[in-house]
Amino acid sequence: MTRPIAVVGPTGTGKSALALDIAERLGAAEIVNADAMQLYRGMDIGTAKLRVCERRGVPHHQLDVLEVTETASVARYQRAAAADVEAIAARGAVPILVGGSMMYIQALLDDWTFPATDPAVRARWEQRLAEIGVAALHGELARVDADAAASILPTDGRRIVRALEVVELTGQPFAASFPAIGAPKWDTVIVGIDWETALLDERLALRTDKMFDDGLVGEVRTLMGRGLRDGVTASRALGYAQVLADIDAGGDGSAAREPTFIGTRRYVRRQRSWFRRDHRITWLDGAEPARLVDDTLRVWRDVP
Repeated sequence: MTRPIAVVGPTGTGKSALALDIAERLGAAEIVNADAMQLYRGMDIGTAKLRVCERRGVPHHQLDVLEVTETASVARYQRAAAADVEAIAARGAVPILVGGSMMYIQALLDDWTFPATDPAVRARWEQRLAEIGVAALHGELARVDADAAASILPTDGRRIVRALEVVELTGQPFAASFPAIGAPKWDTVIVGIDWETALLDERLALRTDKMFDDGLVGEVRTLMGRGLRDGVTASRALGYAQVLADIDAGGDGSAAREPTFIGTRRYVRRQRSWFRRDHRITWLDGAEPARLVDDTLRVWRDVP
């Protein structure tokens, strides 16, 4: 069987560890990243990217494919990741998709066709962003499309601009361009990991502390020398944006710890809202790690 397995869910739930455990159990399996920020070279600590020595010899794809000055694109990812999935299956191995970037996963599994763009409309909204700032523009999006605003980080200016562009061009909510949830591409089995909220909040606090203790501020300073500030997408990643803001305010980056935790917790709420509407996902309890691999493979084998 080469049917893909997608491991999805909120940040900090243990998706990467489960994907590795599944790959080891299957023997012939390869992992395709579905975390937008792990696409970037050098963004390692703040994205909890597994080091090569931690990947247990399992091939990984869609990691470290962009410079921080490049703009991540759902459409680009869709093309590249689909090619990876099909190449892995052609080798007789099982593709394992793992990540929590909602639009990236849906674009890949539902073969999303993206609305057209209009350079003039896009330029006007980008100018508006430059004039009033990302927080105020997110507020404008919330007034015309509350659902879109709820699914997009208030620091993600590029996606806010894109949502406003689509709303203006189509006269419909941004979500109207989303694909219908039907049979997933390649007959992919989708499992989700989650934890009870209080327990996950504890995990997120520990995760945030570990990132700062492991040198997130130093990583950000290194990436600043490689053009992080010029990156439309990378500079707005959780953790990185908060450290940059603290440094810009004259701090040493350490004050970004609490805002990073708060921002991550807020993002988890958005991820839950997005993923819970997908009836195809079989949800597993991260607090029962001994059962996760067996339960995932049971679902994978039982799908007709």
